[in-house]
Amino acid sequence: MTPAEAALGVMDAHITALNAHDETALARTLHFPHMRLSGSNLKTWDSPDSYFKDFRSRAGSDWERSEFADIQVLQADATKVHLDAQINRYDAHARQISSFRSLWVITFEHGYWAAKFRSSFAAQ
Repeated sequence: MTPAEAALGVMDAHITALNAHDETALARTLHFPHMRLSGSNLKTWDSPDSYFKDFRSRAGSDWERSEFADIQVLQADATKVHLDAQINRYDAHARQISSFRSLWVITFEHGYWAAKFRSSFAAQ
């Protein structure tokens, strides 16, 4: 499996776990500390303890599921992959509640691939 394929697999596992509200599986798709830059606000999670709760807070009470509408590999080497993703969020009636682009950095650390950092243009 190439690094790009591994990174895309991480993204697939991430969105599947997120939509299943499976905090344990979601945490396995992230390296900790995990960082997210939105606007000029940098948030760091040192452990998975509050990650999903924080996601639910910023996604809003209407959030039901998300999808990666488009993912492009920008650059890859043996231990790091940069991805450009279009993310759409939906409510329980399948109405889109937000759409934004995000840069994800997937790294190979401690023997596995997971997301280390992302920077998005999400409102929150």
